[in-house]
Amino acid sequence: MIPLAIGVFFIYLSYQNTTPEDRLNINRYIKNADYRFVCLSAFFGILSYISRAIRWKYLLAPLGYHPKTINSILAVLICYLSNLGIPRSGELLRASTMSRYENIPFQKGFGTIIAERVIDLILLMVCILFALVIQYDLIVNNLNFEKLNFFQIGLSLFILASGFIIFRVFFLQSTHPSTYRIKKFFQGIWEGMISLKKINNKEFFVAHTLFIWMMYILMFWIVKFSITETASLGMNAMIPAFVIGGLSISATNGGIGIYPYSVSLVLVAYGVSNESSLAFGWIIWTCQTLIVVTFGAMAFFALPLVNRHK
Repeated sequence: MIPLAIGVFFIYLSYQNTTPEDRLNINRYIKNADYRFVCLSAFFGILSYISRAIRWKYLLAPLGYHPKTINSILAVLICYLSNLGIPRSGELLRASTMSRYENIPFQKGFGTIIAERVIDLILLMVCILFALVIQYDLIVNNLNFEKLNFFQIGLSLFILASGFIIFRVFFLQSTHPSTYRIKKFFQGIWEGMISLKKINNKEFFVAHTLFIWMMYILMFWIVKFSITETASLGMNAMIPAFVIGGLSISATNGGIGIYPYSVSLVLVAYGVSNESSLAFGWIIWTCQTLIVVTFGAMAFFALPLVNRHK
């Protein structure tokens, strides 16, 4: 409920920061948007989900599991839908779905999902670094490096590292039955994570990874052409907005409230009006959410039908 409450708070914040006239203008922008580009954005989103499902199979293959592509796609769609209800619950449901229908041990399947998330985190960091590079002058002018206390930073890192080492040594030397079960569970997760090293078709895995993120960027980028005021925005505005949106989307249930607000703040900094930037944020968020709800709900119904022989 906490992420949902945060999302409601940001909706309230958006409401408070706009006048009745502003809200009428936002509705006008949304109504007059060119939804051909929004539909194209939805198409890019669907392609990214399918590609993610296929990429997952490359991680499962080294572990000796070869699930049906349709089951992998349906599990991914269910994952996204579940995250709208309870953030990060989709990863658990995705692994348990494949455990039920493809007999893949939960901990191993979950380990491969963690490996996927690590790869995605690296790509997100690349996008963040790219956004920082193209906004280097702005960042340098606003940061005061003289106020940074490097001693406190170093001491904090030392305490964290020491705590981790002590906990790890204690955990490895413990012979308690409960500890053994925990070790076995995490061993399965670790096997799933290191499946990255054993991928046979690494070039296809890399190609799918790049394709997924290309689709993410395109599904965000293409929506700018649906509103006249945002159509002329360049990479220097769209990439930071994409990054901020990506970081904010996991803070609440599917980014409700906070995603449109965060994207709007970035676009306003580049001279876009508050009304049109909020309209842009709500259009792209609604588009993504409708895809997830529609296809995720279909996946819930389709999964037992596809596997009815079991």
